Amino acid sequence: MSKNTRMALVFGGFVAAVGAAFYPIFFYPLSHKDEYSPTDEPGRNQPGRDPTCGCEDLV
Repeated sequence: MSKNTRMALVFGGFVAAVGAAFYPIFFYPLSHKDEYSPTDEPGRNQPGRDPTCGCEDLV
């Protein structure tokens, strides 16, 4: 196996590993938008949380 072929395989393996890592994070949600709609996200609506509560105590 020549040096260029080995380098191409190493580089191709790295690109494949990065692609496999990014697929579930980035590409799957883009292709399945109906599963990731903003209305179905749990934890987005927090009616009991007051973002201004307790900030005065930190000063």
